[in-house]
Amino acid sequence: MLLLCLLVLFLSSASSAGQAICSNNNGGMYMPNNTYKSNLISLSELLFASATEEHSATGTAGTDSDKVYGAVLCRGDSDGSSCHKRLAMALNEAINSKDSGSYSLQSSKNVTYYYDQYQTQISFSDKDFLSSFSNEPRCTIDTNLNSVTATVTERFEDLVTKLIHALTDAVVSRADKYAVGKVWFEETGQMVYALAQCIQDMPYERCAVCLDNIISDRQSKISAGQMGAAFLGVWCTLRYETDTQFFTDTKMISLNELPTSKMHFFRWNNAVLVGVGGFLLVLFISCLVFHIWINTQRRREQAVFKLRRLYLSIQIAIDLWRMGGANPEFSLYDFSQIKEATNNFSSGNKLGHGGFGPVYKGRLRSGLKIAVKRLETSSLQGLLEFQNEIQLIAKLQHKNLVKLLGCCTQGDREKMLVYEYMENKSLDYFIFDMVKGAQLNWSKRLHIIDGTAQGLLYLHNYSRLCVVHRDLKASNILLDSVMNPKILDFGMARIFCSNMAESSTTRIVGTHGYIPPEYAFEGVCSIKTDVFSFGILILEIITGKRTAHFYLYNERLYNLIAYAWQLWMDGKWGEMIYYPAGNRYQEIERCIHVALLCVQESAEDRPAMEHVVTMLNTKNMSLPPPTQPAYFHVNPSEEEVLSCNITISITLER
Repeated sequence: MLLLCLLVLFLSSASSAGQAICSNNNGGMYMPNNTYKSNLISLSELLFASATEEHSATGTAGTDSDKVYGAVLCRGDSDGSSCHKRLAMALNEAINSKDSGSYSLQSSKNVTYYYDQYQTQISFSDKDFLSSFSNEPRCTIDTNLNSVTATVTERFEDLVTKLIHALTDAVVSRADKYAVGKVWFEETGQMVYALAQCIQDMPYERCAVCLDNIISDRQSKISAGQMGAAFLGVWCTLRYETDTQFFTDTKMISLNELPTSKMHFFRWNNAVLVGVGGFLLVLFISCLVFHIWINTQRRREQAVFKLRRLYLSIQIAIDLWRMGGANPEFSLYDFSQIKEATNNFSSGNKLGHGGFGPVYKGRLRSGLKIAVKRLETSSLQGLLEFQNEIQLIAKLQHKNLVKLLGCCTQGDREKMLVYEYMENKSLDYFIFDMVKGAQLNWSKRLHIIDGTAQGLLYLHNYSRLCVVHRDLKASNILLDSVMNPKILDFGMARIFCSNMAESSTTRIVGTHGYIPPEYAFEGVCSIKTDVFSFGILILEIITGKRTAHFYLYNERLYNLIAYAWQLWMDGKWGEMIYYPAGNRYQEIERCIHVALLCVQESAEDRPAMEHVVTMLNTKNMSLPPPTQPAYFHVNPSEEEVLSCNITISITLER
């Protein structure tokens, strides 16, 4: 066969320039001639030929125990002949290397090579790694051991993060799933170059998840401020370098350009001009510093006064509980109890980190499992949320709300909220992951939708005060041991009086993608704010897609709302669901219908939660047709497709 001839040809030519880097078998895998090897060779011929045209390919060959699964990838800027040559050399080394550290066929049929300065990679296995889209084995390489100085590390990390996020969003919107870019780092006068790529056979949403996982793990894999690194995986890769354009593409995403005016400024050599300019600059800076000092002093006094009032109101609430509050199940824990339960707040017990502060799991001496939210002492927003949750304790008791067991304080520094521990983490942990999502069949997904609706209905209609959550999203829905949903985090909740339909605010809180237009642009908050967020949540649960990403349909990109609307109008709603509906067809269709009613442009057109619950649970009920939903006209350009899932706080001008 042609490939076997190439292997013989390249056997003697493989040099240090094309050696494998960061592979899973320490140099190679010796394979005797057998059926599995024959199938691997046949499959590689097909994949190499396909990759010559498209830079990547996946496929299988053979049956039963001799079946081979394969994936190959060349960097997006490589030409066909060089791609084919590097792939053949990589396979040649993988099969024929007889280094002492290599595996025999009897011990392993897996081989993954990242080859020739990461320009080429091959993966073959007798296990099905294609259907799961697993990016393992992953590899992180320090391509530049230098780091920026500590004073500019945070700025450098922010800039690199923005660049790779921009590339990730570009990759998932392009057919070749490849993008490169650059950004000027002004503090050191250097250009940062980056590259992101997925295998073309990968679905757009899986590509996004793959790259997002690399980005989320990036800072834990390398040193802060490191000036170059490569993050390699079977399905997707990411790399950045400082001052080294390691790819040949010229069509790059550029986040900024080097300001030419600064280059000319330092060439001015007129002494008089410099002298006058220097005097005016010193005068201006002196006035500016004085003005800033006055304003800073005033703001400091206001902040101290606000903090004192806030601490006082929190302490009053806690003292009322200590004297015998309305909820006998609420406890005031000693700091020593919580410290012991969380193993002194060890990193191994840390569950995550939010705007409030870090969250830890723990176990009390009684055996009760708990989750502890520890307020960051410097967080004014955290204090406000702490106060808000303390004040709502006596008024919120429902099976679909996470139970707040109590709180813990120690002086002015330590303030913690203690919740019941939820075994199965949050909803977003499952629905946005293809593998973990399989644990939620349609019966469980519909149960989660109904349970969340019941929790919201209680907040709006049946609690002692009408409560608008304002930050309903997948990460704020926790799942217990049997996947019952419970709404979490009332730090941003707003209390409404019984005769109050809506309120206006200049401070907008919530999460991008879940906020309705009247709240985002006008500051108008009502129970319909939560209804809109619930509609988004239904679409995410049904589709397994994130609201803040964009999806291709009819050669155009749409956000999740518009994507769902287009498929609904075209009678193709079945294409948007996570997996085939089976005997849940009508229930899933009804859920999508209700979701579209919940995300209507006008708050008046959205149903109240009481009506939403009725529509979800009444099979023969006729539903009104939805009209075009909110945010439908979002039409991002290829280089501006951004995705985020961050909690925001905006102050509107009045």
